[in-house]
Amino acid sequence: MVTVSSRPTVAYKPRPGEIPTNPGVYRFRDAAGRVLYVGKAKNLRARLSNYFAPLHTLHERTRRMVTSAASVEWTVVASDVDSLQLEYMWIKEFDPPFNVRYKDDKSYPFMAITLADEAPRVIVTRNRRIPGAKYFGPYPKVWAVHDTIDLMIKVFPIRTCSDASYKKAMATGRPCFPGQIGRCGGPCSMKVTIEEHRAIVEDFISFMSGGDQRFAKELNARMREASAAMDYEAAAIYRDRLASIEAVLSKSALVLASDTDADLFGIAEDELNATVQQFVIRGGRVRGVRATTIEKELDISGGELVDQVLQRAYGDAAPVDIPRQVLVPSLPDDAADLEEWLRERRGKLVSIQVARRGRKAELLKTATLNAQQALMIHKTRRTSDYVARTQALTDLQEALGLAEAPLRIECYDVSHLSGTNVVASMVVFEDGLPRKDQYRNFGVSETTDDTDSLYQVLIRRLAYLDRPEEDSTGSPTDAEHEPADGTVVNTRKRPRFAYPPQLLVVDGGKPQVEAAARALADAGHEEIALCGIAKRLEEVWMPGEDYPVILPRTSEALYLLQRLRDEAHRFAITHQRRRRRRDIQSVLAEVPGLGEARIRALLRHFGSVAALKRATPEEISELPGIGPKLAAAIHAHLSNGYAQSDDRDGHDGH
Repeated sequence: MVTVSSRPTVAYKPRPGEIPTNPGVYRFRDAAGRVLYVGKAKNLRARLSNYFAPLHTLHERTRRMVTSAASVEWTVVASDVDSLQLEYMWIKEFDPPFNVRYKDDKSYPFMAITLADEAPRVIVTRNRRIPGAKYFGPYPKVWAVHDTIDLMIKVFPIRTCSDASYKKAMATGRPCFPGQIGRCGGPCSMKVTIEEHRAIVEDFISFMSGGDQRFAKELNARMREASAAMDYEAAAIYRDRLASIEAVLSKSALVLASDTDADLFGIAEDELNATVQQFVIRGGRVRGVRATTIEKELDISGGELVDQVLQRAYGDAAPVDIPRQVLVPSLPDDAADLEEWLRERRGKLVSIQVARRGRKAELLKTATLNAQQALMIHKTRRTSDYVARTQALTDLQEALGLAEAPLRIECYDVSHLSGTNVVASMVVFEDGLPRKDQYRNFGVSETTDDTDSLYQVLIRRLAYLDRPEEDSTGSPTDAEHEPADGTVVNTRKRPRFAYPPQLLVVDGGKPQVEAAARALADAGHEEIALCGIAKRLEEVWMPGEDYPVILPRTSEALYLLQRLRDEAHRFAITHQRRRRRRDIQSVLAEVPGLGEARIRALLRHFGSVAALKRATPEEISELPGIGPKLAAAIHAHLSNGYAQSDDRDGHDGH
């Protein structure tokens, strides 16, 4: 191992030629020796040189890691697979703050078979550390596990009683209470031997591992044999067991071919977080779902994230829990090394693939949708929690150097469609929570300069702060004031729109902040604090500053600003679509013979303006009540009178 210590001339940057070109693993440490970041590389020199490029060229969070470190060290290994294994071990050992951080969802219950016991039993548990236990799941609800167990023990009667009941029954020779009422099939029920019970347990596990159809075939054959022999009592028992098997199978629908054993990973991410939904598929059926939330510090690609997720998922997995196939949204650069690593752990071939088409691709979309919803919930919970909200406002006050916590925050966003149909939105948060009744939308003169649009909107909004109290109304006359829920807001004596915010936030970087600062100065309200949040790097810009403020990835203040920005964008886009829908309704109203009911039916049938514009007269005439002549008139009128070229939402990318 080579350690490069801090040197006063070039800090801790290694000298040219010091870093080997071999594969290996590197660690950045701070002045106290704490490991800040662990990474692997096929070529250590090429990889580490990226960190020692000019600081202004680095990603903001990478720059923070590099400047926080005081030394870098590396270890050369024999192969890329060895570097992958060593990286995993070091990340697990040192828990570096700049590596991705995992927050597994531990709320899901599992079904466990205690194989280390003399007579294994089936239990419901959230404890993943029972020695020798075999786990199935996780299940979304506790009742789902109990329902499955109730059905399974009818087919494979294994032990369900407690250890105390088992020991007492085996010592006294009297069946345990669950065994007396038919709820326990262990040796303690005095119906089977320990060896016979172990065989039933193995069948239980075999069925749960793959939904083996041979059990259903065997029961069906035995039922027919018993029926032919006129042993109807036995036939009824086999019939009931067969129904239980079918019920278990129906609870986990066949999603892929019956011989498919795979794990499928759906991932949703933003600049700071990611959520993972792992579908565990055995015998073609989804046997469990694992949810993980990840906090990212450095800027990593989708492939690098997949790499980390797979290391985490299989680093401590038993060979039996590693499937033949791993389906991911994108392949990491070292996919071949990961396959080799998994093959060594499983003892058999493992393939890592991207699901691009067919049923697997559809299932990946489902997993990704679940991940997206989980990411939204994760961010919403952090913002809506009272303690988190208080911390967010305090952090924001400190980060921006405000005299007081910004209890009222207004955020503005401008959206347009190729310079046309320009709208702006204002969203309001008070005490860290959205006040949707105070949201406002603004119509803006058509322009491709979003900074000018932002200036116009803020000048109009700030003008209401200077109106006399008795002249203030609940909404500005030059703004389109549609509340978020579509309800009418009653006028008040002193409306909230007349109160100044403690903080004004704009969606964008330095140009947008400068435009907003110019509006505040021209309106005479420079006492209002201002900042902008740029989406590309999630940096926070202040007026008059050459460099942005970088908030920590775990900062509640950053979550609050993201929520404000995203809500302002959502509200602007929603309003823009509503306006365009009204526009097309006005255009369609000019077609003779086309009334409001038929216009609504057209838009409902085609779903969007773009789809209606692309439709042929024949497709339009398929709608009930619209004949060929009217369909041709609609098509001609849209082609000539509605000039917008598509149905995409244009938005400044900042």
